[in-house]
Amino acid sequence: MLALRKERMAAAPAFLRGGFRPFFLGGAAWAIVALSVWLVVLATGASVPSAFDALTWHRHEMLFGFVGAVIAGFLLTAIPNWTGRLPIAGTPLAALFAFWLAGRVAVLFSAVAGAWLAAAIDVGFFLLLAFVGAREVLQAGNRNLPVVGLVLLFGVVNGFDHAGAAGLMDPDLAWKCAVALVIVLISLIGGRIVPSFTRNWLAKQGVRESLPLQPNRFDLGVILLTALAFLAWITAPPGWFTGALFATAAAGQALRLARWKGWRTLADPLVLILHVGYAWVPIGLALLAAVDFGEPVPRSAAVHALTAGAMATMILAVMSRATLGHTGRELRAGAVTQAAYALVTVGALLRVTAPLGLIDYRLGMEIAGAAWIGAFLLFLVAYGPMLFGPRLGESAAG
Repeated sequence: MLALRKERMAAAPAFLRGGFRPFFLGGAAWAIVALSVWLVVLATGASVPSAFDALTWHRHEMLFGFVGAVIAGFLLTAIPNWTGRLPIAGTPLAALFAFWLAGRVAVLFSAVAGAWLAAAIDVGFFLLLAFVGAREVLQAGNRNLPVVGLVLLFGVVNGFDHAGAAGLMDPDLAWKCAVALVIVLISLIGGRIVPSFTRNWLAKQGVRESLPLQPNRFDLGVILLTALAFLAWITAPPGWFTGALFATAAAGQALRLARWKGWRTLADPLVLILHVGYAWVPIGLALLAAVDFGEPVPRSAAVHALTAGAMATMILAVMSRATLGHTGRELRAGAVTQAAYALVTVGALLRVTAPLGLIDYRLGMEIAGAAWIGAFLLFLVAYGPMLFGPRLGESAAG
């Protein structure tokens, strides 16, 4: 097996030598395509040739298409670091990426191709991804199997979304579960990497005192409380109980963020953006609490603080940092990267504030969409050549 993987790595084009390459590129490109389609729908009232209605398709593709691709890229890149095994590369990686891409096409044209065929392809991708991940982790005796379990659960929830569209279950269940899973995953993984990268950067600047705290029982308690709040959100009617859970979780997440001392990283946008992205987690939880308390806060504003805010910003931050690191580049955010960070932040701010009535709704939505698309377009401009090309010091032929 090891010899075969070495052969595949040597023979594979650079684009297929690591999971982050096709899936980060594909995820960013699909974010642009899917949101562009949605903006056209909003502007013209057009429909999509999908078994999903337009809103449900937009929601599905943002969560299971765009975010799903990035989760795949992250998992396939993290597993070799966890296990010490060679990465999935070459033809197997190409097949996995083609499976994801086929799901995007099948779901978009599911009114023609058939809803159940689209569901089988779409859900099947995550089941295969979880199988591959579990095999790698188990063969290496690694302890990160719970992360693979979350990917499997994400695939099951994807199936719920298809069942909801077919009228077989509550159509709100799947997207709520998906948002909950991704935010809990951000709380878990972000709680490791944000303080770690911050501590490392501060140490390089000669700072030796008052460094970000290592994750401890407090962090675990906040993650569990956040998961409990989402469980109540999914299963219980809106009210004070769920609101109190969200409010407490928001306070805990804000305290976690404060303990990581992000204000000390203003000189390094590559680290700072991780703090900015994570800040949307307590903001989103606090807005969900306000919704449950009966305050005049639209649910869409709260949800988009978590999706357009936390998810998109953390994804852009992790994709850019991982691409630089895994292609042998210096960990430095250039002007184009900084512009992308600014645009995704502006897009999130406008998408959250537009439903609150702080700006003209339609104008805010249009600018937010354009800013969000611009952010991922700049990512493709800056990082596309890195994702397609070989690692620095490595030939294109391996």
